[in-house]
Amino acid sequence: MIRTVEAVIDEQGNVRLLEPVHLSEARRALVTILEEQPVAGAPESAMLSEAALAEDWNRPEEDEAWSHFQPVR
Repeated sequence: MIRTVEAVIDEQGNVRLLEPVHLSEARRALVTILEEQPVAGAPESAMLSEAALAEDWNRPEEDEAWSHFQPVR
């Protein structure tokens, strides 16, 4: 399974993952260096839109529309 994990690389080339990664054995990885500066925390626009989006996402119609992705209980 291929997975993308956000990381920050400092000036000395040290890679710091921004979330924990647990693997059953060692794996190879590819590193893509982006041009933009790292963002501390969540982007401000995401934080500002969270309440508005929650109104739309937390409706029964949305639950029904996405229910086929939920495991059968």
